Order: sequence, then C-alpha cells, then structure tokens
Amino acid sequence: MANGGGGGGGSSSGGGGGGGGGSSLRMSSNIHANHLSLDASSSSSSSSSSSSSSSSSSSSVHEPKMDALIIPVTMEVPCDSRGQRMWWAFLASSMVTFFGGLFIILLWRTLKYLWTVCCHCGGKTKEAQKINNGASQADGTLKPVDEKEEVVAAEVGWMTSVKDWAGVMISAQTLTGRVLVVLVFALSIGALVIYFIDSSNPIESCQNFYKDFTLQIDMAFNVFFLLYFGLRFIAANDKLWFWLEVNSVVDFFTVPPVFVSVYLNRSWLGLRFLRALRLIQFSEILQFLNILKTSNSIKLVNLLSIFISTWLTAAGFIHLVENSGDPWENFQNNQALTYWECVYLLMVTMSTVGYGDVYAKTTLGRLFMVFFILGGLAMFASYVPEIIELIGNRKKYGGSYSAVSGRKHIVVCGHITLESVSNFLKDFLHKDRDDVNVEIVFLHNISPNLELEALFKRHFTQVEFYQGSVLNPHDLARVKVISIKNYHPKIRIITQMLQYHNKAHLLNIPSWNWKEGDDAICLAELKLGFIAQSCLAQGLSTMLANLFSMRSFIKIEEDTWQKYYLEGVSNEMYTEYLSSAFVGLSFPTVCELCFVKLKLLMIAIEYKSANRESRILINPGNHLKIQEGTLGFFIASDAKEVKRAFFYCKACHDDITDPKRIKKCGCKRPKMSIYKRMRRACCSDCGRSERDCSCMSGRVRGNVDTLGRAFPLSPVSVNDCATSFRAFEDEQPSTLSPKKKQRNGGMRNSPSSSPKLMRHDPLLIPGNDQIDNMDSNVKKYDSTGMFHWCAPKEIEKVILTRSEAAMTVLSGHVVVCIFGDVSSALIGLRNLVMPLRASNFHYHELKHIVFVGSIEYLKREWETLHNFPKVSILPGTPLSRADLRAVNINLCDMCVILSANQNNIDDTSLQDKECILASLNIKSMQFDDSIGVLQANSQGFTPPGMDRSSPDNSPVHGMLRQPSITTGVNIPIITELVNDTNVQFLDQDDDDDPDTELYLTQPFACGTAFAVSVLDSLMSATYFNDNILTLIRTLVTGGATPELEALIAEENALRGGYSTPQTLANRDRCRVAQLALLDGPFADLGDGGCYGDLFCKALKTYNMLCFGIYRLRDAHLSTPSQCTKRYVITNPPYEFELVPTDLIFCLMQFDHNAGQSRASLSHSSHSSQSSSKKSSSVHSIPSTANRQNRPKSRESRDKQKYVQEERL
Repeated sequence: MANGGGGGGGSSSGGGGGGGGGSSLRMSSNIHANHLSLDASSSSSSSSSSSSSSSSSSSSVHEPKMDALIIPVTMEVPCDSRGQRMWWAFLASSMVTFFGGLFIILLWRTLKYLWTVCCHCGGKTKEAQKINNGASQADGTLKPVDEKEEVVAAEVGWMTSVKDWAGVMISAQTLTGRVLVVLVFALSIGALVIYFIDSSNPIESCQNFYKDFTLQIDMAFNVFFLLYFGLRFIAANDKLWFWLEVNSVVDFFTVPPVFVSVYLNRSWLGLRFLRALRLIQFSEILQFLNILKTSNSIKLVNLLSIFISTWLTAAGFIHLVENSGDPWENFQNNQALTYWECVYLLMVTMSTVGYGDVYAKTTLGRLFMVFFILGGLAMFASYVPEIIELIGNRKKYGGSYSAVSGRKHIVVCGHITLESVSNFLKDFLHKDRDDVNVEIVFLHNISPNLELEALFKRHFTQVEFYQGSVLNPHDLARVKVISIKNYHPKIRIITQMLQYHNKAHLLNIPSWNWKEGDDAICLAELKLGFIAQSCLAQGLSTMLANLFSMRSFIKIEEDTWQKYYLEGVSNEMYTEYLSSAFVGLSFPTVCELCFVKLKLLMIAIEYKSANRESRILINPGNHLKIQEGTLGFFIASDAKEVKRAFFYCKACHDDITDPKRIKKCGCKRPKMSIYKRMRRACCSDCGRSERDCSCMSGRVRGNVDTLGRAFPLSPVSVNDCATSFRAFEDEQPSTLSPKKKQRNGGMRNSPSSSPKLMRHDPLLIPGNDQIDNMDSNVKKYDSTGMFHWCAPKEIEKVILTRSEAAMTVLSGHVVVCIFGDVSSALIGLRNLVMPLRASNFHYHELKHIVFVGSIEYLKREWETLHNFPKVSILPGTPLSRADLRAVNINLCDMCVILSANQNNIDDTSLQDKECILASLNIKSMQFDDSIGVLQANSQGFTPPGMDRSSPDNSPVHGMLRQPSITTGVNIPIITELVNDTNVQFLDQDDDDDPDTELYLTQPFACGTAFAVSVLDSLMSATYFNDNILTLIRTLVTGGATPELEALIAEENALRGGYSTPQTLANRDRCRVAQLALLDGPFADLGDGGCYGDLFCKALKTYNMLCFGIYRLRDAHLSTPSQCTKRYVITNPPYEFELVPTDLIFCLMQFDHNAGQSRASLSHSSHSSQSSSKKSSSVHSIPSTANRQNRPKSRESRDKQKYVQEERL
C-alpha cells in the first residue's frame, strides 16, 4: 500500500504519470531533452533515495528514461526553468473583455433606465408646477428648458452623424463599404490560414514577436479587426445584441490573446480556430460582388459555408483540448493530434462511421463529442443530401458561350424540337453553301432529350446548346446576345413568329422600322400564303418550298416520276450580279440568253431607279433595260453555275456551246470590278469614304470567297446605307413610301413597266376599263390598291344554310374545310383569303370562297374577313358529306383542309387526325355524271384571258372541257399537316416509307400536302439571302405592303380607298398561273416538243416566263393510266420533252384588257325567307359577241355585277 501510494505521489510530483508515459514513448524518437532536464532529474533522484533499497535500485534503473520523457509530455518548450504555463492569461484576456463589456453595457442600460424613470417623474412634477404657476411664470421657466433641449438636440445630431458615418462604412451599399467588408473577410481567411500553419507547433510556445513573421502578420490583421469592431460597435443600434453576435464573440476570443502574446513573448494557439466561423459570410460576400445571382447558387453556397465552418471550428476545439489535456488532470491525459487528424475525426463522427483509429481521450474532448455528434449528425443528414441535390440539379447546359475571335455566331431560340432543329441545321449547314464559318447557339428553357442531344453532338464543332430563356437577360448575357438596336439603330432585324396576330405587337414597337429593313417571318402567314397559291396554281406550294430549301441532288436511273421530280428538287434560288455584256438589253432578251446559252433561269432583277433607290422586279416587261451592276435572281442547281451570269463576255463566250467553259476571261481584268463599282456608287450615296462605309459589309467578302453561296440573295448589306437597294420607285408620283414601296408585297407598281413609260400607262391610255376603275364614288380596292375590297358585311349575310348552298350552283370555287371551336387558337384565315383577292385579278376572275366549319370559330375570324368580296360560310363540319355535296365540292378548283385544334393534342401522331379523316372522307365520295354545262372549264388553272372566250390574239383559243368528276380521288385537295410522318396516311395507294422525308413523299411532290416544317429553313435562307423575304412575300402573299401591314397592326382591318392613278397602277403586277398545252397556240409543242422552245415562244410572244411543269404521275408510262395525280418538275432543261397533258407554271403579265374579254356573267341567284341572302355562281358563260362591241356596255354590266355581288 505504501509503495503504491508512493508511486502515486512520485508520479504526481514528477509532473509525468503513467498516462503521459505512453504519449511520451510515441514522441521519444523525435525529442531529445535529456540535457535540458537536469533539475528535474535531480529532484526525481532525491525522491527515490528516501525509499527502500530495493525500490531505490529499481528506481535507479528507470530514472534515465523518465528524465528524457518528462518535459515532452507538455508538448511545449518552457520559457523558464520551471516550465510554467500561461494559457490562463490568454483566456482571461478574452473573458475579461467579453464579460467586462457585457457588464458595462448592462450597467449603462440600468442607469439609463433609472435616469429615464427619474426624469419622467420629475417631468410630471414640473408640469404640475407649470400649470399652478400660471402663464406669467411660464415665460421665465421655458427659457432654460429650451436651452437644454437645444444642447440635447445638438448632442443627438452629432451622435447620429457619427453613427450614420460608421453605418455607411460597414454597409455593402456603397463602394467603400463593399471594399471594407470584402477586405475584412479576406483578412479573416488569412488569419485562419495562419492558424493552420501554427497548428503544427505546440499549443503553447515561446516566440519572439520581433523574430516571428507569422505573429507579426497576425498582429497586423487583428489591429485591423479591432478597428473594424469599433466601427461596427458605433453603427450598432442595439449594443447588447451586437455584443452577443457571433462575429463579436469571434473577435473577443481571437483579438485580445494576440496582444497578450506580444506582452508575454508567448504564443497560445487557443481559440484562434473561431476565425473559421467567418466562412458563414462567404455567401454574402459573393452577393456583394455580384457573383451569386440565382437562388439555387445562393442556397448552395450558404449550405456549404455553414457546413465547412462548423466542421473546421469543431475540429479546432478537439485539437486544442486533446493536445492540452484536462485541467483537473494537470494536463497529463493529452494526446498528440494534428489539426487535420481532428478534421478527419469530426467527419467520421458526423457520418456515424467511426473507424476507431482516431478518437478523443480527454474528458473535455469526449464531452464535446457527445454534444457535437447530435448536432453534427443532424447537420450532416440534412445539409449533405441537400447540397448533393443542388449540385446534381445544376443545369447541364447552364454555362456561358465563349465567343471565338473572328468567328460570328447566331442565336436560335423559340420552338426547339428535334424536327425543327434537324431541318434548320440540314439547310443552314448544307454542303452547297461550302464552308459556313458561323457557330450556331441554341437557347431553350427545356433540356434536350436524348435524340436532340445526339444531334447536337454530331454537329459539336458548329453547334452549342444552352438552357435558358430568351426573356431572361442573364441567359441572354450567357449566350452573348446584345441589344441590336442599341448597338446600331439601322441594323436589320428579322424575327420569326408563329401566329400572325402577334405580328401586330411587333410592328407597333417604337424601334421597329420596316424602312430600315426590319421584317418578321410569320410561319402561319406564309403557310396559308403557300396554300393560297396552290389554289391558283396547284402544286406551286411544293415548288416554292423546294426552291427556298437546300436539297442535295439524288440521282435515279429508272425512268420514274421520282427521277424528274428530284432533278427539280435540287434547284435553289441564288443571286448574282449581271455581266456588263447585258447592259442595255431588255429583260426578256437577257432571260432568254441566260436560259439558252448559260443554262440559267432568271426570274427577277433588283432594279435601281434614277434616285439610287432599288426594288425587286419579277418578270418585268421588254421596256425595261438592264443597268450596270444589276442584281439578278436565278433558279439553278448549283451556286457555281450562277457565276456564269457574272463572267459572261460576249466577245469571249459568244461561240462557246458548253456553259461549263464560261469562266472569267482575260478581257475583264483591266476593268474595274463590279464589286468596286457597286461599292463606289453606294459610298457616294452615303457620303462616306470607302473605308468607313458599311454598304459592302463582311457578308460581301465572305460570299466572294465562298462561291457556294454565290451571293445568296444580295451579298450587299442592303440596309446599312440610306440609299441601299430596297425598292424601285417609278418617276410617277406615288402615295407610298419612297423607300420600300412594294418591298414586302412584291414586285413593283408595274411589273413590266419601264422607269420612263408604263407598259399600259393608265394616264396615257384611258380606256373604258380605266375610266370605270377610276370611278371616285366606288371603293373597289383597299387604300393601297393591292387587294379587292368591299364594305364590311355582317356575318349573318354570308351564312348559307345547306339548302341554300345546294340551290346555289357553285363551280370553279375554293372550299375551305376548317376544324375549330370557340376555344381553338386563331390561325389567321385572312392570310389565306388575301392572296385570292389580289388586285391583279379582275373582279370576275376572283374565285368564290366557301368556308365549311364551326360558326363559333368563324365568328372569331370574321372580323378580319368582312372586307373581302365573294366569301360565304356554311355552318357544319367538314366530315359531313351532306355539307360537302351542298357546296359542290366536286366542282371546286381546290379544297383546302385546315385545323385549329392541332396544338391541343399531346400525342403528335394524333395531331392531324381531323385533317386526315376529312381528306380520306372526300376521296372516298362518289358523284353522278349529270353536271352538264357546269363542268370544269379546263384541265388546269388556265390564266384569265387565255380561255375559250379569249380573243384571237390570246395564247390559248379553246380548251377541251374537263371530264366531270365522279369520284373524290380526282378532287384537287391540299391538306395541312403538323407532323410530317402523318403524310403516309393521306394516300392509300402510295408506297412511301414512314421514315421517308416529307419532300420525298408522293403527296408533297404532288402538291396535295403541306407541312409547316418545310418553312423551318426560311431563317437560315434569310441569313444567307438578304432579299429572301421580299421575294417570298412577293410570290406568296399577293402583295402585302409594309404600309398595309402597319395599317392592319393599327386597326386590324383593311381600309377601303378611292381609285387613283397611283393605286390603280399597283394592279399592274405579274402573277403565277398554269398554262395548258392541250389546245391553243402551244398545242404543237405539247406533243413531243422541247420545253426550251416553249420557254422562248412564251417569253417572246406573250412576256410569259415559264419556270416549271405540273405533269401527270404516270405520263412516262407507255400504257394509258387512269391516275390523275400530278407532280412538280422545277426548271426542266431546254431539251426536256413535253407531253400534251402537261400544265406549265408561268409568270404572266397583268392584262388590262382581260376585264373586257367576257361579255356577260351568269349569276344564278336564289332567295329564302330573307331576300338579302343572295349568291351567284362564279362560273362564266363565254360569249361569242364581237369584242369591239363589248366596251360599250361594260360600265353598266360591272355596276350590275357589283350590286349583285354585294348581296353575298
């Protein structure tokens, strides 16, 4: 017992202990302190000598080891011979500061409260005395009170100003405050880094302030923290809560110990780990720097900063207590742990793994771990999954686009689907364009599916996708989109829209200016415009869609209809400047020369007037002469072929028969380049030097270098200069804009006019027709003269019952089957009717339009249709055969099937079910052969003025009547589709593969199906072709001018106008028609003749420009076929053999005399209970009367005709 007690006493007096021995053995190899412990060894020897001899001998054996291990137990080097520790001084400085300040604040509040109570009581006594003393003494007592209030007010004002100044200094609302807050945070992190460095040293050690570099830096940091603490204290409204804030507590336990360490020349690691709590403010700092902007990023940084700061702070406390030991154990139960081992220990503890390789041995450490594991486990279980979720939910395509120097990029947004993107990329990156040095950036708020993602990966060198919204400025900045109008107000903006009624909002934007070239591509408008043109010339929608899309040539050896169709599909629209060899020649002459010798089809030119303004003229007359630097519009299969028009030289190439040999010749080298001539002319108009002028922008240089583009539709930046080539202006005065008159509508005031003299100048040739049209009392056209117009009519006056429709003998009309209800989206039927009411038709040539559909839906559309003549409505359903028979669908020129319910169905395969069912229903109908005189007038849409009633000088005398239609298969139908793959259900007898592209299917090739997807390539075509919109709208919309669109955007209705020479001149524009070869002056060419001979004869004789064939599908077969299906052949070669059943697509001139070619109109009217419901047949009965006698009674006939038609 004595020995045991002695051993315990020895252990205690020696300052070591069994617990410390094990710890010392681990460090014995690294610590050599035997020469530094002589005093301790001697004291140990004297203690051993008082024991028994056996124990003395035993002690003498172990004394050297104990001597070497006593001092390393403390893990520090003592500053004196006694090894005294001063950790309590550091801790006391912090505790005195904290509790002393807290006591002062509480004492101040107590005294202030007592003072306030006393003053309150005294104030009541003075008020009572004041009332008792009366008004006479009040003046004497008020003066010192006022003086005291002024002093107090002055003191409060001074205190308030200082407080406000301190608040401004520490707030992040000013630049100084933000800099100070960021600097404090950075220095706090720096102090934490110094703590990490010092944690490798003993907990307490002696360090000379003048020699220790880290201590000097830490001292400087803490001096700054002390000053910042003072500012925060002054700015604090509630001093007590400020004193208890986390940041204040951090300063209490980190700043004072630094000053104590300088005084004692000691360093105690202590509670400096609390600086890690400053990491909690990391999110605020990033928000001050405008780095964090989204809620998810702020939340993620908050969670990470709280988790990491708590983790590091707890690890610092474990590191302190484990390396120091318990105070009540005289710090003998410590263990040597590095700071990072403590970090590891806390992580495995929070995660409840607990490997056991590192654990707390001290009582303080274990007690802390008990409480920490509760909070740490809860934090780990809640924070970590949320952090992982936020990181995992980060958008895969949420980065930012890095612009490459010298490489342009375009941003594509909106309806991003696999179909639309594939169509766009296929056209934009087509090989015929050669190398397109443009990067395509797609922006959409929905991440792409796997198929679309695979498509992006296949084009990863030129395509990038980012997830975001075009309405979010942050997302626009990510893809490097700037406000174009702010960059330059005259930059041309081309926007693609889905619905036509939204176009009005765009046109009403103040910065929108069509005079500067701004334009909107409305898919619904163009879609219905293409369909309307098919009503005038069946198959034209297919031909135009193929012309404005890039298609690769597919060669087929077999003699099938696909062979000839695909040869035409490979043709596209190109532009090129005409050679100087064509200067002075008329347009028909140049057109014939290009077709015969250069194997090019030129359909239009960009003509510059005397005032340096320009406009596009489609098939102008022979009075127009080609100018120097004229831009031509060509249909060709390859861009390189179009270069022949630029290189052609009469001296060098006149005797060349092979057009491939026409290349740049030597005689052109001494002359100035056409591009330089165009540049000089343009720059002279702008008033700028060639170096500064932007008329010939980068697009020119790129297109010159890339022959594949062949200057696609104006390589010149036509809108950068005030005198850019936008519209041609005749020298005749005009009410339209001098810059862009007819720009969107099409061709010009007079399609075949000379700038000096009109082909049929109404002022110089005032015939009876002209006099009648100039009747100032009748409004027959809209205010621009581009469309037929009538006074607004109530919808009840045009509604027909089924019996009334059956009694109305309709033929040669257009039946529009529309699916829709009161909740369906409007599709804009005005865009379908306007091309059919173009003013370049005479009134009797207008086809009657009958709508068959829901009256609730048509009432919503009627506001845009009530100004058009010859429109009727049959309430019903397109699926009802009785309704279809009532409108004589077997006698119509075209049946259009539309649906407004397509976007209401989620399943894409069912989006076209109504249109497909209606089409199949019509095709399965049977009709009897009892039509008689109301049979169809011809096999095709014979151009007006070329039918049986035409005079002798007309291109066509008579036509064989079309056999009456006895089956619905022969009814001309065009069906609108949303899903391309549904085209396989339209024809039951075709062999199209469901995976076949739309343009390769038989219904599309025959012009009986049209899908909006074929318009997806218009944006890319517009990018490469400046004038593409003008040309498309010219051929499709029937002549919608910018003035008219501005009026519609303002009033949403057409406005009638009186006929003037200027507005009537707008009627003089060419149009698309179909010419039949079965009879007439071209009949001799129809049987085995060459297409080139027909082209030249029509051009020379009638100024008609042929550009395609509409041929029977089985015409190539030797055996006769009952199939009446036709397909489109675009721009056949000169030697292409014709057959009698062919219909020829042509651009024909406006005929002023066509209105006099009919002697009378047969009107079959009926009446029911209301006499106002009248209808008439649009079928004309040709007369054999002498043409010379017709003008005499024309005026009376036309007036009677208008009166009858107004009743519809």
